[in-house]
Amino acid sequence: MIELKRVSKIYDLGKIKVQALRGVILNIEEREFSVIMGPSGSGKTTLLNMVGALDRPTSGRVFVDGADITDYDEGRLAHYRGRKIGFVFQFFNLLPLLTARENVEMPMLFAGDLSATEAREKAKELLNLVGLGDRMNHRPTELSGGQQQRVSIARAFSNDPALILCDEPTGSIDTATGVEVLRLMKRLNRELGQTFVIVTHDPGVAGVASRSIYVIDGNISLDVPPGVSPPSDHIAKRMYETTQAKIAKLEASKRELQLYKAEFALFLKRKDELDPILFRKAREDYVNRITQLQQRIMAEITSTKEVFIFDQFKQKRNDSNE
Repeated sequence: MIELKRVSKIYDLGKIKVQALRGVILNIEEREFSVIMGPSGSGKTTLLNMVGALDRPTSGRVFVDGADITDYDEGRLAHYRGRKIGFVFQFFNLLPLLTARENVEMPMLFAGDLSATEAREKAKELLNLVGLGDRMNHRPTELSGGQQQRVSIARAFSNDPALILCDEPTGSIDTATGVEVLRLMKRLNRELGQTFVIVTHDPGVAGVASRSIYVIDGNISLDVPPGVSPPSDHIAKRMYETTQAKIAKLEASKRELQLYKAEFALFLKRKDELDPILFRKAREDYVNRITQLQQRIMAEITSTKEVFIFDQFKQKRNDSNE
């Protein structure tokens, strides 16, 4: 799908020239789920930019589906990026004044292949797919970090790209939310067939990939570079829970919440027996804990029902292709 032939990139900073890539040879096959890892300054983001046609090589050639795009003008590159590639960024890059649905619609409207009504309907489908059907009319500031990243993923899929490029997609969210985002990406890769290339520092993200590409001093390395942790399975173990295990976990969380609420109700009845300062602090602790449990339960519900959402989306997609 993607082929880099002896690609080099030199940044001319006046008196200083920085060689970010040095004759890189790389092939990325269709349907791969790959990560690019390397220490800071190793050239991994520059490599991602070459794959995504966000930058041009100083020398060497870049091929996509057998076509040499190295000498494309900016208009042809923009067309290629808009229809072939979806981008997912660490800081989401959502337009703050638009709703989640409107953010997902924007690439489709720019591409011009769908009417406004068709784009709106497809945006709704994609937001349902990523578990945000009930939040599509919320603006980014009204969404959590994990929810914003899910909107970003839905937006990346808006024009049915063959390739999804992600720059530290779990870097701005907590581990539990990162597990859910990666589970979603893996399922999209498996069920819908898009190729994923992810730049990351997280060995847990590398642990769920089918391939790890290491970059050191602008070169591709077969070995894990110094300062880079080898792939870890700590995220993978949490991702591949069975549906039954998820349901059991959800029920346990619900029981824990019920018990905590009952304990809180008894605590409130003892208000007159406690020091006012102690009472206020303890009440705040109870409220915070109950809120955390409720948020965890909502995340577990989203994860548990995800398989059903995918089945419905996949069936609808298959029906439309017949």
